[in-house]
Amino acid sequence: MEPTFDIVTRIAERSGELSVSEQKVARLILSDLAAASAASIDTLAEQAGVSKASVTRFAKVLGCADVRELKRRLAQASAIGTRFLQPRSDAPANSADVVYQDIVALLQANRELINLDIVRKAASAVGNARMVYAFGMGGGSTVVADEARFRLVRLGVPVATYQDAVLQRVVAATMDTQSVVLAFSVTGQVPELLASVAIAREYGARVVAITALGSPLAKLADHLLPIQTMETDFVFKPSSSRYAMLMALDILATEVALLERDQSQELLRRIKYVLDTSRGGDDRQPLGD
Repeated sequence: MEPTFDIVTRIAERSGELSVSEQKVARLILSDLAAASAASIDTLAEQAGVSKASVTRFAKVLGCADVRELKRRLAQASAIGTRFLQPRSDAPANSADVVYQDIVALLQANRELINLDIVRKAASAVGNARMVYAFGMGGGSTVVADEARFRLVRLGVPVATYQDAVLQRVVAATMDTQSVVLAFSVTGQVPELLASVAIAREYGARVVAITALGSPLAKLADHLLPIQTMETDFVFKPSSSRYAMLMALDILATEVALLERDQSQELLRRIKYVLDTSRGGDDRQPLGD
C-alpha cells in the first residue's frame, strides 16, 4: 500500500527547509489547492514566478517522487473541501441556536425518508434473530452501535456490539442464517465495515443498515433505513448526522417492541421496578439514566 501523508500539513512542517523560490510555489499552491492540482508544471512555475526546476525541487522536498505525484496529492487534499482549508472568522452570535437549528432541520429532512413498511420488516428480522450484531466504526457510528445494544437488550433481544475491524471479521465468520447484522455508517463507505458485512452475508446473515442512500453499505443491506446528512460550512460544530441515525434506531427499536407487546411491556416493567427500588423516583423517570 502506498504511504499516505497529508500534503497540506507537510508543506507547513517543511516550510523552514524551503528556499525563497520554493516558498513562492508553496504560497501559490496553498492559495488554491484545486487549481494547483490541475495546473501544468509550466503554469505553476509561471504563476509563482519561478523556474520549472524550482517546482520540481519543491515536490521532492515534500517527499514526492515528482511533480505528477505532488499534483495527485494536492487533488486528494482539495477533495475534502475548501471549508476546512481556508482561514475562518465566522462565529455564530449564539452557538446553542446553531446547534439546535441544525439538529431540528436534520430530523425533519430524515423523517421524510422513513418508510414504516421497511422498518417493520427490519424489526421482524431483528426481533426474530438468534443473535444481533451491531457494527459501527468511527465516531457517531460507534456511539449509535452501542446505543443499539442498550435499546435492544431491554426488549430481550440477544445483541452484542463490535467496533474493532478484526473482531468484526471474526464474529462475521461465525454467523449463519439466524444472525442479523445491524450496521451503522453515516457515509456507508468505510472499507473495513464493508468487508465485515460482506463476510457476514457470505455466511447467510441478514443485514439491516442505517446508512446513506445509494452507498456501498446500502447495496449490501437486506433492509435499508436510509439517512441523509446535512453538513454545513461551520466546521467547528460537531456533525449532527448521528441524530439521524439515532432517530432511525429509535423507530426501529419501537417497532421491535411492538412485535411482542405483552412481552416487551413486562420486560420494561421489570426494568423500571428494579431501577426505582434502588434509586427512588417517580413513575415518569426514564428507563435508564
